[in-house]
Amino acid sequence: MIKQAEGLQSKRETETFEHDPIESAQQIVDGYTDSPVIRHHSGRAVYFPKLDRVSVPPIKDYRKAEKYYSVLFHEMIHSTGHQRRLARKGITQSGVSFGDETYSKEELVAEIGAAMLCGVAGIENTTIENSASYIESWLRVLKEDSKLIVYAAAQAQKAADYKTIVAS
Repeated sequence: MIKQAEGLQSKRETETFEHDPIESAQQIVDGYTDSPVIRHHSGRAVYFPKLDRVSVPPIKDYRKAEKYYSVLFHEMIHSTGHQRRLARKGITQSGVSFGDETYSKEELVAEIGAAMLCGVAGIENTTIENSASYIESWLRVLKEDSKLIVYAAAQAQKAADYKTIVAS
């Protein structure tokens, strides 16, 4: 690690961007009254079901504010699967791991749900650009289960409705 070597400097420049919140998107976030704790840390975005906590990079880390909200919506859709909300298997079941069927279904739900919330906010959904790593597992699961897209869309709609119902 560079931090452990004396006299070496990282060549990676940390670039930040100035953004005002997007009002329509921020209203969705603020209106989620049963929301998990949201923490802002540079790095990766993740939802921790056991802690009921979302961690996303701060808005200043994103080149476009829409990308921040797309990522945040994705993680917040995951949070609707928590046991005390909609209790989706992809969130409540233990032992779920990257690439397995349950994980793939939950990721598809989160992607579709985030796209729905972006639509409600009137912003561009940018998370799908980052989904290449999931696409292969989605395709495998979709080939095995032709009804998956209907299931995922229905679950995503429930999640988006949960957020917007709570927000109203």
